Amino acid sequence: MSENRSGSARDILPTTVIALMKGVVDRDQMPATWQDLVRCTSQVRDHIRIVGLELIVNEAEGYAYLRQRPETDGEDALPRIVPRRQLSFSVSVLLALLRRRLAEADASSGERHVVVTREQIHDLVRHIWSASSNEAKQADRRDRDIDRIVELGFLRPMSRGGDTFEVRRILAAFIDAQWLSEFDQRLAAYAAHARQVREGTEGP
Repeated sequence: MSENRSGSARDILPTTVIALMKGVVDRDQMPATWQDLVRCTSQVRDHIRIVGLELIVNEAEGYAYLRQRPETDGEDALPRIVPRRQLSFSVSVLLALLRRRLAEADASSGERHVVVTREQIHDLVRHIWSASSNEAKQADRRDRDIDRIVELGFLRPMSRGGDTFEVRRILAAFIDAQWLSEFDQRLAAYAAHARQVREGTEGP
């Protein structure tokens, strides 16, 4: 059923801002809200600036989100609305590996939608956390990391309770190309850290 789009930018502003406050607005997943956002972008920017936020819109990739506006000299600091998210070491590693998967897909096939299974995600990090005497425990941790990344909005389950996910392109906004170019060095550091953790927890 088609929606009525006759309302003014002023009429659609509240629902558009509320959608952004809840999380990422994705063009493919929320086409009606995306259309509203395109129509009232300037009004959204003016509205959220009052509370210290700024609107980030990537029209090429089709997503938009809010982030805390950087403080400027002479400006009173406002209470933080968008929380800083503390990520575990293993979640950070997995996010970096998924970001590289996006880059590889862009370089090879250029497909917009990158889909991975739960088992493929496990394989991405299995070599980093290898040689454990308790593979079941590691698998449980990897599943928890996947759940956390779904919660953060960087993975989208393709079906309810399923084991297939789309890697959402907003991940590229949080891990940029410059960071990714240094990934091999970072990955070596990750692997060394993982060995230290494993040796410390398993012991002789």
